[in-house]
Amino acid sequence: KPSGLTSGLAGELCTQMQGKVVKILGQVGQEVKKGQTLLILEAMKMENEIKSGMDGVLKAIHVKVGDALESGVLMMEVEAKK
Repeated sequence: KPSGLTSGLAGELCTQMQGKVVKILGQVGQEVKKGQTLLILEAMKMENEIKSGMDGVLKAIHVKVGDALESGVLMMEVEAKK
């Protein structure tokens, strides 16, 4: 299971632990592939790659670089291509 994904919908990238957004590697409207890194989250002094759980289009980004996030925060949404 790609890091960053909870048991929710495959297109929702949520935090599993507290962390700080270090880098955002995608833009809204961009096509993404399953397993593609979309965000870097620093947690417990380690950088974690948050990857897409499906092929699709990056629908929304709900965080910005520097944000300190609690566990369970929705960071990004990926929508399946139609």
